[in-house]
Amino acid sequence: MSSQQLTLALSKGRIFEETLPLLEAAGIHVTEDPEKSRKLILATNDPDVRVIIVRASDVPTYVQYGAADFGVAGKDVLFEHGGAGLYQPIDLGIAKCRMSVAVSVGFDYATAVRQGARLRVATKYTETARQHFASKGVHIDLIKLYGSMELAPLVGLSDVIVDLVSTGNTLRANHLVEVEEIMEISSRLVVNQAALKLKRERLQPILQAFERASEGK
Repeated sequence: MSSQQLTLALSKGRIFEETLPLLEAAGIHVTEDPEKSRKLILATNDPDVRVIIVRASDVPTYVQYGAADFGVAGKDVLFEHGGAGLYQPIDLGIAKCRMSVAVSVGFDYATAVRQGARLRVATKYTETARQHFASKGVHIDLIKLYGSMELAPLVGLSDVIVDLVSTGNTLRANHLVEVEEIMEISSRLVVNQAALKLKRERLQPILQAFERASEGK
């Protein structure tokens, strides 16, 4: 292994697919499809660049501790992580969506918030929800879930949910309505600070190619 070998951390799905054109712009081609392979370390046409497949929420941790030199993570994930030890040079403008508050159709959210009612909030984005409602002076009880967020208001587990919304189709299908947007979300390039110094010669051209390729997004 070369001392200048670079490891890029990506998650499967939309981020992986939308990062591929940026890699191509840097002359890097991933040789295997993670959806068809069980491998977690994927080779590229460049022997000094490899891709590791990790959970989206783990990308910042792999980069922070140097197991990956750089990675791509959504703003939602980075906000929850806190961004410690990470250099975030580029908003890639990919995997766009929004973080929103949603409720069951018929729930009077505006009145509940205005009257200072204590809300039960189901989400996996606990830090985002905590800060958002604190800024509004609303007291909440946080219920951490990892999936099927839309079910929580339907069965009385929570009053509201805080979750990512793209088209809104899933909300509508489950008789929920988006009542407040917290923030717009896109994915960012994150770089290990030590790697930026020690592998700058190898990293810089890739970072520049990513930046050029993402400028039109």
